[in-house]
Amino acid sequence: MHPSARLGVTAAAAATLLAAMALPGAAAPAPHDDERRVLVFSKTAGFRHDSIPDGIAAVEELGSQNGFAVDATEDAATFNDTDLARYDAVVFLSTTGDVLDSGQQDAFERYIADGGGYVGVHAAADTEYDWPFYGGLAGAYFDSHPAIQPATVRVEDRAHPATAHLDGAWNRTDEWYNYRTNPRERAHVLATLDESTYSGGNMNGDHPLSWCQEYQGGRAFYTGAGHTKESYAQPAFRTHLLGGIRYATGAAQADCRPEQGYRPLFDGTSTDGWKQAGPGSFTLGDDGTLTSSGGMGLLWYEAKEFGAYSLKLDWKMTGDDNSGIFVGFPPSDDPWTAVDNGYEIQIDATDAPDRTTGSVYTFQAADIAARDAALNPPGSWNTYEIRVQGERLQIWLNGSKINDFTNTDPARSLRQGHIGIQNHGADDEVSYRNIRVKELPDTPAGGTRGKGGK
Repeated sequence: MHPSARLGVTAAAAATLLAAMALPGAAAPAPHDDERRVLVFSKTAGFRHDSIPDGIAAVEELGSQNGFAVDATEDAATFNDTDLARYDAVVFLSTTGDVLDSGQQDAFERYIADGGGYVGVHAAADTEYDWPFYGGLAGAYFDSHPAIQPATVRVEDRAHPATAHLDGAWNRTDEWYNYRTNPRERAHVLATLDESTYSGGNMNGDHPLSWCQEYQGGRAFYTGAGHTKESYAQPAFRTHLLGGIRYATGAAQADCRPEQGYRPLFDGTSTDGWKQAGPGSFTLGDDGTLTSSGGMGLLWYEAKEFGAYSLKLDWKMTGDDNSGIFVGFPPSDDPWTAVDNGYEIQIDATDAPDRTTGSVYTFQAADIAARDAALNPPGSWNTYEIRVQGERLQIWLNGSKINDFTNTDPARSLRQGHIGIQNHGADDEVSYRNIRVKELPDTPAGGTRGKGGK
């Protein structure tokens, strides 16, 4: 069954997990992708990688460990409407050359349009050069590669399930592909190659290695890693691959819209420009996260007030925790100033509809069905986009729009103000990463209602 048919299952699982974690002494169940099924396709019509058997075995083991079924084939006849409908995602594992005929290509296009998932691994980019749909789905075609060597991978998105486990720098050895085009305009880049750390990169310093996107009705994830047999025994790479599969099948949610033009307000290394108001604090961890303790207080960005902007940040709860993001408030060392003169975008997922994740706290509930479909459970990272233009406040959760609010209270004008993150209380532990902002042109309330994105 395709991911588009599983939104209710995802929401129910999230609600069950929240309820379980709210019980005293209850242990959090491990993530489990019940009833999902993945097809590994490894047909080659060109160079054949000797790591393919290791890759198949790794995906099978990941499926066994994480509750999804795996079938493997090199039979292109499987690409028909009936057989493809059995799978939530298809993994193109180092395929090369022209591996599908025109009828099989048509069936796969229908599968993606119906909500199917695609995972491309390494030489999947060296496949089907004359099929434009596939080139768009994969994101970029292979151009060339230097010799196998060590390099540093720079992780751009540390909330996506394929990269959330990684540090900002990931050092590993592989065969590093150059690509004919840069996918950044069309896809959301998760990680890039630092061309200064190895020889043979030819993408002028912006060298995406892994990316994701929503594509013509389906979900797509690609990683250029995975040439070597050793890759499939490495825990970090296996988790990277697992996260891509979980995104493609719909078991995990992520914001995979293209993202450009943002600058960091908190990059994981320093809180310069930020100031704590009220009791409690945030602790800066070695993994580049800010984690709340005590309160009720507010860590606010003192260095600048913002008018029209898109704010993006990643957040994670450990259980039934409480926090929020405040916007549009004047400078103050009293956290209640933000409460009384700004707006809070709530995180706690277990309260009343106008006080739960995605709500403009006490003013407007989120679209609860859309919120439930987009929300990852406690222990997983989520991404907010909070867009302020004029008096209009829009909220996206993991790439899905869940709220659209217009301010009519002059005491709470959104046209100018500060940004802050709340530390709610002694029993609340919420972590934040990668707080970034892009300033936008001011648009009056009731102006163009866009989709959001770059």
